[in-house]
Amino acid sequence: MSLAKDLMHPTLEAERQRHKKKRLVQSPNSYFMDVKCPGCYRITTVFSHAQRVVPCGGCSFVLCQPRGGKCRLTEGCSFRRKQH
Repeated sequence: MSLAKDLMHPTLEAERQRHKKKRLVQSPNSYFMDVKCPGCYRITTVFSHAQRVVPCGGCSFVLCQPRGGKCRLTEGCSFRRKQH
């Protein structure tokens, strides 16, 4: 009797859906990102799971708001995930 999936070599999609502690190589779900303000085009570094409202440093425009898990970016803001 053979298994339907290979437990030693899981697919990338299956590995992303697992809990962060139960992956083959433990890795966090959170990350830092550069968010560009749509008003003054200033770039601000924001944590993906921010627990407070993050305003723009130049024009005080709200860049993202907390939503219990990951923060939600305000419409019009563009972002880029930071590399380690």
